[in-house]
Amino acid sequence: MTGIQMISDDSRLLFVILGPTAVGKTSLSIRIAQKLSTEIISADSRQFYREMKIGTARPSEAELQIVSHHFIGHLSVFDEYNVSRYAVDALQKLDELFRSNRFAILTGGSGLYIHAVCQGIDDLPDPDPALREKLKAVLSQEGLSSLQLKLKELDPAFYAIIDRSNPKRLLRALEVCLTTGKPYSSLRKNIPVNRNFSTVLIGLTREKEELYSRINKRVDQMMSEGLMEEAKSLYPQRDLNALNTVGYKELFRYFAGETSKEKAVEKIKTNSRRYAKRQMTWFRKEPGINWFDAGNEEEIMNFVMNF
Repeated sequence: MTGIQMISDDSRLLFVILGPTAVGKTSLSIRIAQKLSTEIISADSRQFYREMKIGTARPSEAELQIVSHHFIGHLSVFDEYNVSRYAVDALQKLDELFRSNRFAILTGGSGLYIHAVCQGIDDLPDPDPALREKLKAVLSQEGLSSLQLKLKELDPAFYAIIDRSNPKRLLRALEVCLTTGKPYSSLRKNIPVNRNFSTVLIGLTREKEELYSRINKRVDQMMSEGLMEEAKSLYPQRDLNALNTVGYKELFRYFAGETSKEKAVEKIKTNSRRYAKRQMTWFRKEPGINWFDAGNEEEIMNFVMNF
C-alpha cells in the first residue's frame, strides 16, 4: 500500500483507518469524518450483510446517524459478492464523494478489501461454475478442513497467510489453483494500480492484553444485545458462506447440540482473538502504514489535521 504522499491543495485524499477487530476503528473514524465533514466507506466484509447486525459489531444506529456510512448492511447473506465487485463499487462511491469533498475515509479490518481499493487487485480467471459447485460440495460434505488441506498442498505460500476460517477465500484460491494449474500466490502480482487519489494509512494498535480484554467484553455485550436470537434466526441458512463467520458458527454448533452455551461463547472469544492476530499478521506485511496506539486520539487527530 502507498504510505503518506505529498499532495497539492486540490488533490483527493483518502484516509484509511485500519486495524484488528475491537481496536476502536469505528469511533475514531466517526470523529475524523466529523472533523473533515466527509463520509465513511466500510471495508469490513463481515458487515456487508444486513442480517448479521449484532455478531459483526456493526456501528449502532446512533453512530450511523452521526456520519453517513456506505457498504454496511447493503447485501443479504443470500447474495454472491467478492472483493473484485467490492473494489469496483467502492471506487465508484469514492468518485461520488470526491466531487464534493477533498477528503474521504475508508475503514475496516479486511486487509484484502482495503488493498483492493488502494492498490488494485490482480486480474485472475473468472470462477468456473461447475468447479465452484464441486468445491462447495466438498465443503458441505467434508468440512472446511478438507479445503484447507487441499490449499496447503497446492499453494503452501498462500495457505500460510490466508484467513483459513474464511470459506470464500479458500474456495477462490482453490478455483484459481485448479483452473490455471499454478499456485494462486504466483499469480498475485501485487503491482499497484494508479488511483486518482492519494492515501494516508493509519493503523491502530493496543497492547495485547488490552485488546483481548476489549474483544472479550465485546462478545459479552453482543450476547446481552441479542446475538443468540440473531444467530438462531439464521440457523436454517447456516451452510451459506457468509455465515461461516466467528460469532455465528460457534452458536450454530450449540444449536446442533454439539457443545454447551458456555463453551460456545468462550469459543467465540477465542476465535475472535485468533482473528485479530491474523489481521495484524496481514497488516504488518503491508508497507506505508502509520501506526498509532488507539488510545492516543489527540496524536492521531493532530496527524490527520496536518493534511
